[in-house]
Amino acid sequence: MELVSVAAVAENGVIGDDGELPWPSIPKDKQQYRNRIADNPIVLGRRTFDAMRDDLPGSKQFVLSRTEREFDVETATHVEGVEETLKQANRAEAETIYVIGGGAIYALFQPTVTRMVLSRVHGDYEGDSFYPDWNEREWNLVDETLFDRFTLEEWVRVE
Repeated sequence: MELVSVAAVAENGVIGDDGELPWPSIPKDKQQYRNRIADNPIVLGRRTFDAMRDDLPGSKQFVLSRTEREFDVETATHVEGVEETLKQANRAEAETIYVIGGGAIYALFQPTVTRMVLSRVHGDYEGDSFYPDWNEREWNLVDETLFDRFTLEEWVRVE
């Protein structure tokens, strides 16, 4: 099973501000993001889950939460950490599982992800949530595509 982190990240590392994206909508980025994760299970925190509740992505949602144990969404399952998430994903026979945030969830899964797909949003933005730091020497940049307002990067962990 492949574990992939997917995030939109400003040049200063910001990924969110009070549960929202801190930059104006980038439709092309949202479209590629939704297409990428549409038919796969995703991992996300409860606040991210709540923020996306009206239009949940992914075929199944593994929701990490310290406060909520059950959700009124049939495809959502509570999990307590990385190990339990991976066990649940294996039971679901998922080939790829996407980690989609927020900041604490990215940080928790960063040591175990095998690939990162990062939309590098051009510019610095104010925010309260950040993508975790990572050592570029442990990763290879295998693809980079420039779009209007963002650059899509794909990184693979060095084995």
